[in-house]
Amino acid sequence: MCRVTPRLFPATLSGCALLWLVTQGHLDAQSVSVSDDQVVMKYPDTVKVDVVDDYHGREIADPYRWLEDTESEQTAAWIAAQNEVTDACLQAIPERPAIRERIERLWNYARFGLPERHDSTYLYWYNDGLQNQNVLYKADSLDAQRQVLIDPNKLSDDGTVALAGYQATDDGKLLAYGLADGGSDWRTWRVRDIASGKDLDDVVRWVKFSGVAWMPDGSGFYYGRYDAPKEGEELTGTNENQKLFFHKLGEDQTADTLVYQRPDEPKWGFSPRVTDDGRYLIIENWKGSEPQSQVFIKDLRRPESEIIALITGFDAEYQWVASVQDTLYFLTDHQAPKRRVIAVQADQPNREDWREVIGETDDVLESVSLFGETFYASWLKDARAKVTRHGINGRMIDEMQLPGVGTVEGFGGRQDAEETFFSFTNYITPASIYRVDLKTGEVSLWRRPEVSLDVNEFITEQLFCESRDGTKVSIIVTRKKNTDLDGSNRTLLYGYGGFNISITPSFSPGTAAWVDSGGVFAVANLRGGGEYGREWHQDGMRLKKQNVFDDCIAAAEYLVEAGYTTPSRLALQGRSNGGLLVGAVMTQRPDLFGACLPAVGVMDMLRYHKFTIGWAWVTEFGSSDEADQIENLLSYSPLHNLEPGTCYPATLITTADRDDRVVPGHSFKFAAALQAAQGCDHPTLIRIETRAGHGAGTPTSKKIDEYADLWAFLMQNLK
Repeated sequence: MCRVTPRLFPATLSGCALLWLVTQGHLDAQSVSVSDDQVVMKYPDTVKVDVVDDYHGREIADPYRWLEDTESEQTAAWIAAQNEVTDACLQAIPERPAIRERIERLWNYARFGLPERHDSTYLYWYNDGLQNQNVLYKADSLDAQRQVLIDPNKLSDDGTVALAGYQATDDGKLLAYGLADGGSDWRTWRVRDIASGKDLDDVVRWVKFSGVAWMPDGSGFYYGRYDAPKEGEELTGTNENQKLFFHKLGEDQTADTLVYQRPDEPKWGFSPRVTDDGRYLIIENWKGSEPQSQVFIKDLRRPESEIIALITGFDAEYQWVASVQDTLYFLTDHQAPKRRVIAVQADQPNREDWREVIGETDDVLESVSLFGETFYASWLKDARAKVTRHGINGRMIDEMQLPGVGTVEGFGGRQDAEETFFSFTNYITPASIYRVDLKTGEVSLWRRPEVSLDVNEFITEQLFCESRDGTKVSIIVTRKKNTDLDGSNRTLLYGYGGFNISITPSFSPGTAAWVDSGGVFAVANLRGGGEYGREWHQDGMRLKKQNVFDDCIAAAEYLVEAGYTTPSRLALQGRSNGGLLVGAVMTQRPDLFGACLPAVGVMDMLRYHKFTIGWAWVTEFGSSDEADQIENLLSYSPLHNLEPGTCYPATLITTADRDDRVVPGHSFKFAAALQAAQGCDHPTLIRIETRAGHGAGTPTSKKIDEYADLWAFLMQNLK
């Protein structure tokens, strides 16, 4: 077992085998001592600096501030030293090779993306199993032989350049596509001729948090971008003052037309859409992460027409769905916490003239598409999918029969399409693709992946527990049918709880490997998410953020009380905002878990808003710049709640050197502080991936290695 003291690293020779580092010359012999069957080693030194900030009269020390400079030589040396210790420990775990082999075998299955039809051309991505990146194909029909259109695997030696979005013209002749390099959120867009497979000269750079919207005639596209960052600040500099441009095909980006900007509102962002009939440019205007928006429109029939405000006030969320002449349909939570569909007249947008089309129900309305005169509506009922069809007047026609209990995505395409597609998945079923004949309503299977997993051996069940204040919290548990509920099971609890994001059942080869090995996998649908609508989200944000942690703690306690596991065999995992969840819960209840896996987490709640897009999360968390928020932030900020001498669970922190969403300095500082504070022999490691970012676009090989490390770490530490 790989164990760590506050400053020392004891391990059996059959575990981390740190003596190997000495014998190979990687560590100074003075850094280790040997006693019987154990090797004891110091963590890499982390220098403390004298930095103290004043927050509304409260002085807070920040001794690891220097680790925020992720480009410095000092930080690079610290990263290398930490990775050396972590890698040696993980590679020496006896079970790791078999775990990795099983994950790779489960990952090696052919899978497809949702087809898109553009005139007579179909586009969809495909992965033959272990390709680092999905390959985009074209075909003349659904059953025709596919041809490679874009293969990102050929764009880098290590598979770290990813296809990060694409949009074809209506006639299927041109494709705008975005590339992400090394996991960054920055996108570089290019244009490819679909018939020849050759790129045009067009290149659009410094695009972030924006897709593209083609003009109907294919003459160019709209997109949002930021000014080029200062040298050295590409991955840490603040992203403000997004501008909306039009790129005319064949021209240099420097000649692009500035369509809309608001220098008086530096935190505003703009997402462009063009109606299927080419009549209107729809600009969805966002600020921050709170799902509240404004909508601007431009009449494209008159090139010199001005952009006018259609919906203002940032009082609710407004997502454009479709248009029929001057009638624009929006999915909104305006006066409907679980969302509804409204119709707004472009020439008469006064709120008193809005018309409700699909009303609010007890279920959460997730997405809506219009085909001809039929709406396809996707709902969440206790975090499980439901799909209904409605007439143009909103009256319900019927409910679609789905393949089972799980998650549905899709129903894309033009309003005049003859077919659409959706995927269905859950925790033990890879995403299958279904075709819908929009004339007859008939649903048929197009592709079903085959994996080396007998789904009949497993069961997924939905449980409910009570949080501290009596709120009912859903827990979806997946396990083998023959699992004994005697408290002996290694159990992994996953949570997120934020940003109105719903965590619904989906297949992951990594998770499947965990369950296949006999582990229990549980997902708690915590407040702060979107599973039960706007009020559920609001009950887990800002001054109510503690509700999220209380929900997670209640779920963990329930799993123990119900006999699924015991604290020593229970692990907690979360990514991004979920990494914050893990950091907060493990500092509040270190006794409740045997191991914790915080990934790319927001760990410093006092300074998160000073980097990249972090300012946008102030609506979710509150900010240390606000005097009425500082006490709340300090009450749960993982970095600031570590108590020296406390016995914390075995912890493997994961992050990446090119994460420009949640900058890795968060994890660096938390790891250093946790290593200094740890009061028992539980290991405290940090795994820092290179040439990777927040998660999107990570090569398959890196994903497999990461899962192998995580599960091996849990196998060693969940005793």
